[in-house]
Formats: sequence, structure tokens, C-alpha cells
Amino acid sequence: MPISEIDGHDISQYTVLIVDDISLNTILLQKFLSQFTCKVASANGGQQALDIIAENKPALILLDIMMPGIDGLMLLQMLRANPAYADIRIVMVSAANDNENVMKALSLGANDFISKPINLAKFTNCVSTQLKAYIAGQK
Repeated sequence: MPISEIDGHDISQYTVLIVDDISLNTILLQKFLSQFTCKVASANGGQQALDIIAENKPALILLDIMMPGIDGLMLLQMLRANPAYADIRIVMVSAANDNENVMKALSLGANDFISKPINLAKFTNCVSTQLKAYIAGQK
């Protein structure tokens, strides 16, 4: 049964944005997110993500690090520098999970880091936790 509420709030009004240049990864994350009733959008790179965010600000971004052009860390830094996007929860989802990348992402303002290959239980818990934090910040 899909997760439709967090702390009594209907999550179908919230959007999760997946940013990954590899379509198979995007499809996998979309499948994992199907257990939630939130809206799901996707971008294949940093610039497309910026365009989507400007049109429809998401509650949560699942962000890969290694992408051509504007990579995940650069996009993270750009978003955290813009006060209009300060409340967006950002989780890095990457195979570039060495200590240096994890620490850099967290120091730039990522809210969490999920390593690929993805553990579904950790993913579900992380998405729930981040949506809960976003909702709490909107009050």
C-alpha cells in the first residue's frame, strides 16, 4: 500500500525531483518512489534541473554527483546559495561514495547521502525523513 501521509499531511501535493544523467538510474528511483503518492519529476542534468526547479519547486531533490556540465555538487552549491531554495531537502544519490565526496556534499548543504547500489529500506526511510523535515519547515 502506498505511503500517502506523513505526520497527517497528504504528500500527494509534494514533488520529488530526480536528477541523474543515466536513464536507468532515473527509472529505478522512480520505481522506488512509487511506494509514495508524491509527484515525481526528473531531469537528466543540472541545467534541466534548474529549469524544472524554477517552474515547480520540489520538496525533495535526489541528486547524482557525476553528471556532465553542471554536476551534482555544483548544482547543490548553486541551490544552497539561493535563499528561494533554502527549504528544499537535497539527498545525494551516488556511486561516488568515497569519504571525500560524502563529506564535501554534506559540507555544501546536502541533507543526506545514499550510496549506489541503493538499499530500498534505507531509501524509503530517507525519503520519509526528508519529506517529514520539509513539511515541518513549512509550518
